[in-house]
Amino acid sequence: MDPSELSHALARALAKGNTDRPSAMRLCEACVDTLQAQGGAFTVSAEPGERLAISTPGMFEQLEPLQEILGEGPVNRALAEDRLIVLRIDGLVIEGAVDEYPVFSQLAESVGDDVTLYAVPMRARSRVVGVLSLYVSADPPARSAEDLQFLADTVGASLLGDDDSLDWSERALLHQATGMVLAQLRVSPDDALAVIRAHAFARSTSLLSVAEEVLERRLTFSLDEPMNDEPVGPADP
Repeated sequence: MDPSELSHALARALAKGNTDRPSAMRLCEACVDTLQAQGGAFTVSAEPGERLAISTPGMFEQLEPLQEILGEGPVNRALAEDRLIVLRIDGLVIEGAVDEYPVFSQLAESVGDDVTLYAVPMRARSRVVGVLSLYVSADPPARSAEDLQFLADTVGASLLGDDDSLDWSERALLHQATGMVLAQLRVSPDDALAVIRAHAFARSTSLLSVAEEVLERRLTFSLDEPMNDEPVGPADP
């Protein structure tokens, strides 16, 4: 999918989320919805030795913090090696992982049959700041590795709040644009700003440029736009 289309899909998924939840959780749920996974999580590790795991509710939510406790698992490997790790759980066999993650492999069997875990490094400011995990228990996925990485990097930039070193006049424009996106999608200010960040990342441009397009109505976000319903895609480890 085109990066701009993917950022629009993320915006619409974010707008449909439960506004009572914290922004990071809504962003996580939006990623799961956009890629049609059955569960997901963020592990944020902006500083060495400091990690925070946020998981969507359900049968997979204990697997993310479990990896930090055990010191093993695909999330740890994705963080260390800065690459996509794919783990396939097929019945009681976890392909290619038992030797590498012996304890995690045994405990992960409890989540059920035919589950694929995608651990995607989230990058911001040219460094890995965490991992986006997606749990897929449906048919073989259809999103590309590029889509997964783009979404993970978008989330990384949003979570770190990279403001492009805006000066005060630029901040005023950004605040106005955030208000317009807020009204268009009926989301919170934090979610509206996350949408603008995602679009800026998708187009390799600045927040100010996107804000100006929004204010000039050359760029709009609407819940009425059609949404691509393809599921998460196959990716090579």
